[in-house]
Amino acid sequence: MSIFDIFRRPPQERAASEPAADAETFWGWSLDDPRLVEFMRSGAETASGVTVTPETALKNLAVFRCVDLISSTIGSLPLYLYRQTADGRLEQAKGHPLHDLLLLEPNNFQSPFDFKAQMQGNALIDGDAYALVVRSRGRVFRLIPLDSNRVCWRQNDDWSITYTYQRPKGGSIDYQQADILHLRGLTRNGIAGVSRAKVAREAIGLALQAEKAAARLFRNGLLAGGVLSHPSKLSEPAIARLKAGLDAKTGAENAHRWLVTEEGMKLDAFPSTGQNSQHVEQRRLQIEEVARAFGVPRPLLMMDDTSWGSGIEQLGILFVRFGLQTWFKAWEEAIGRACLTLDERRAGMIVDFDERELLRGSMKDQAEYYAKALGAGGHRPWMKQNEVRDVVGLGRDPDPEADKLSNPMTQTASMPGQGGGDDAT
Repeated sequence: MSIFDIFRRPPQERAASEPAADAETFWGWSLDDPRLVEFMRSGAETASGVTVTPETALKNLAVFRCVDLISSTIGSLPLYLYRQTADGRLEQAKGHPLHDLLLLEPNNFQSPFDFKAQMQGNALIDGDAYALVVRSRGRVFRLIPLDSNRVCWRQNDDWSITYTYQRPKGGSIDYQQADILHLRGLTRNGIAGVSRAKVAREAIGLALQAEKAAARLFRNGLLAGGVLSHPSKLSEPAIARLKAGLDAKTGAENAHRWLVTEEGMKLDAFPSTGQNSQHVEQRRLQIEEVARAFGVPRPLLMMDDTSWGSGIEQLGILFVRFGLQTWFKAWEEAIGRACLTLDERRAGMIVDFDERELLRGSMKDQAEYYAKALGAGGHRPWMKQNEVRDVVGLGRDPDPEADKLSNPMTQTASMPGQGGGDDAT
C-alpha cells in the first residue's frame, strides 16, 4: 500500500457511471505521477516564504516580459514546410497538408500565432509543451495543444514513450509517441524539459517578496521627509497654524514648495540611507537573475543600460542568435519527428522558421547588400533580380533578363532589368 492509496476510493464505492481511469487524480495530477511525489516531499515554497507556481511566477513583471517576448516573437514568425528539388533548391511544399497547418490554420479554434505562442509559453514555464497530432488516413490535419499539467509520460521497455492525458471531465487516455508533438528545451533525461520558472523559483520568489515589501511600505510605512525641531515648548496656536500649513502643502501639486516654520523652529531633512538604495538595487538584481534564466538581454526588459541608437541592432542580433535560435531548432526538429515520416525527411523535406525579419538591417544596409548581390560596383553577382524581389516581398519581374545573373564587366546603367551596375569602361 502506497501513501496515495488513502486518496483512492474502493472500487465498490465508485459510481457505476464514473468514467474509468488508469490512475486517479489529486488536484489535477495523476496519483502515480512522480511530479506529485516531488511536490509533496518538498513543495513549491521558496526560502523567501512565497510559493512559486506558473501562475504566481507570471505575476512578476520580469518573468511576464520574458515569456511574452519570447512567445510572441516565436508566434509572429512564419513556419514553413520546404521540400528539396532535384537541383538542390528548397521550395515550399504547398501541396502537403502540414504546410497549411503550420502557415494558415493549425486547428479550428486557433491562428498560427496563437498556437505557437501558447506552445512556447508552456515550454518556458512548465518545461514541456504538448500538442495532439490528429491524423486522417495517415495525413496530419489538426494540431491540438494540451495542458502540460495534465500530461505525464512513461518510457516503455522498448524505449518508446507513452503519454497519458488526464481529461478535464475525468478519466485518462493513452497516446503513443507518434501522436504527440512534444516541444522541450534543456532536458536532463532526454524526455522531460527543464522548467525555467522552477529553476529560477528562488529568484522569482525573492522578486515577488521585494515587490510586496515595497507595496507594504507605501501602504503602512511612515514616509517622512524630515523633522521639525523647536528649542523649547511650542504654543498651542503655533501648533494649530503649523498643522494647517502642512495640510495645505500636501499633494503632488504642492511638491517642493517652501515651508514657513513657527517661533524659531528648525527643519532638518532626513538623509537618503544606504538601506533604501539597497532595496532598489535588490529589485534590479532580481530582474537580472530572471533575465539570465530565460536568456533575454537586460535592455529588452526595459533596463536602459545600453545605447538605443547604434547598439540596438546588434542587441537584436544577439537575442536571435543566442536566445531564440535554440528554440527555432527545437521547434523544427520536434515537428519533423512528430508530423513527417522518416521517408519524407530522407527525401529532403524540412520545417524551417523564417527569422530574416528579425535579422534585417536598416533600409540603407539592405539597399547596399542587394546592390552588391546584383553586381553593383564591379562585384561578382550572386543573386538574380527576381530573387531579390522575392526576398523583399515584391512581385516577380516578367522580363526574361531578370532571371539571369548580370555581368558587371559588360552591363551599362541604361540597360533594363539590370541590378544597378557601373558603366562599362
